[in-house]
Amino acid sequence: MKWMVLIIGAYLLGSVPFGLLIANAKGVNLRQVGSGNIGATNVLRALGKKWGVFCFVLDVFKGFVPMLLVPLLGSGDGEPTAGHLIGWMAVGAAAIVGHIFPIYLRFRGGKGVATSLGVVLGLWPYLTLCGIAAFLIWLAALKIWRYVSLASVLAAGAFPVILAGGILAAKSWTFGNLWPLFLVAVPMPLLVIFRHRSNLQRIRTGCESKIGEHTQSVQA
Repeated sequence: MKWMVLIIGAYLLGSVPFGLLIANAKGVNLRQVGSGNIGATNVLRALGKKWGVFCFVLDVFKGFVPMLLVPLLGSGDGEPTAGHLIGWMAVGAAAIVGHIFPIYLRFRGGKGVATSLGVVLGLWPYLTLCGIAAFLIWLAALKIWRYVSLASVLAAGAFPVILAGGILAAKSWTFGNLWPLFLVAVPMPLLVIFRHRSNLQRIRTGCESKIGEHTQSVQA
């Protein structure tokens, strides 16, 4: 029952549309600006860097906070068991799914990148270290191509590969105990990539906005 409450709570927290709330408070309809998305990137386009960063941090915490609450349920001493990791992954997945398919917005949410980052940062050291490596890939891709969407897709695709490499490289990490991590590390990045399919199409056609560019109308 405690696990179920935490999973439901993670979904409801993940569903909170901070980007939309911030934009509404500033008198902007985020659905009619830029890509029409409710995430931090579109907040940055509509309201500037300060509010974009603020939204990004809030969306990260939607994934981070539920993951930090999991140990309160008790996991025993030492390394978490595979069974406990399954529950932990369910909590993280619920937060990400909440952001992408929020119940408050008739399941029309964001892309899930920032909330996914919060989830991986919340499980030290396994997901956290791999998440930091994926974030560095995101920063490098953003620096090179200046497309937030492309950087997000590349980082998401790299994450499960980095996790697998980390388990193979670290003597204290084993697939026998850590396999539940892949219950999130594979499907969630695939979902994030799928949610960016329209952005990738706009990049191919040259219509996607680069970081620092401001658009005032919804891109098809």
